[in-house]
Amino acid sequence: MTEADQPFQPHDHVFLGHDHERAERRTWAVIILCSVMMIAEIIGGALFGSLALIADGLHMSTHAGALLLAALAYTWARKYAHDPSFTFGTGKFGDLAGYTSAIVLAMIALLIAYEAVVRLLHPVPISFREAIPIAMLGLAVNAASAWLLSGGHDRGHDHGHGHGHAHHHGEQPRRVEHEREPEFEEHDHDAAHHRDYNMRAAIVHVLADAAVSVLVIVGLLAARTFGWLWMDPLAGLIGALVIANWSFGLLRDTGAILLDRMPDSGIAEKVRKAVESEGDRVTDLHLWRLGPGHLGAIVSVATTGPREAAHYRQRLAAFADLSHVTVEVQHPRRPTADPRQDS
Repeated sequence: MTEADQPFQPHDHVFLGHDHERAERRTWAVIILCSVMMIAEIIGGALFGSLALIADGLHMSTHAGALLLAALAYTWARKYAHDPSFTFGTGKFGDLAGYTSAIVLAMIALLIAYEAVVRLLHPVPISFREAIPIAMLGLAVNAASAWLLSGGHDRGHDHGHGHGHAHHHGEQPRRVEHEREPEFEEHDHDAAHHRDYNMRAAIVHVLADAAVSVLVIVGLLAARTFGWLWMDPLAGLIGALVIANWSFGLLRDTGAILLDRMPDSGIAEKVRKAVESEGDRVTDLHLWRLGPGHLGAIVSVATTGPREAAHYRQRLAAFADLSHVTVEVQHPRRPTADPRQDS
């Protein structure tokens, strides 16, 4: 029995990033680090009577909470990856978590900005002996967290997906040998549709906290050295603006994915050229992101030739990132005989 004659085989819709499990483990590791730090600061503050230490411990709890959102998104995406109720898989769990994290970041930026303005208008005494070491400790924890998260965000060349599960109208899905064509090869791992926005959101949280720590240290040192108490809230205000900018970028990118905006016009044009290279015409093209490094495509083709969906499937197999393809072929209508005419 030939491959084309084999019975229909069900296929999965697993559109997770190639390093999904490693990123999940790294995120949980950072949560453990932040949780240990949080508990140590709160207990230490209670034992030594340091309100600043307790406050930083509570701040660390919000940091761990934001990272928990990213970790749960990884876990749930993996857990429900084979759940058929998710029509296009769970690859967007991370994008949804990234969008939510961006909103949290925006709220944090507003709170920091509000507190900075209040302190500019109404300066408060600063305990430099405690504040500076705590800010340095927080910076060290953030540096370690960024290192751990970046270690789980290595880009490889294994997409972790193939094209054997593509769908095509008008024929039974079957595996076809890939006919690679170098001019249509797509391996740009820096493209937006390859980015893990859940990991990006987690890293932005850590970097935002680190940036604020650096600014706070600079502000505290200037305030202690020159007596410029206004430097501390000014540093906080600058940090709020930086965080707000990062938050906006994350909201823009993840929001576009959740709304199924076309992820890459360059790939869309290459897909169109690949299909139309033999004189056919693409009448409709939908391209959207299913998950990190995974794209879905619906292509409608008008042709005057005898070509069927399998032909275009072979041509589109050159695109490594097209993980879910539906092809609809439109043939010209043939005139039918008039039944009123005598044969």
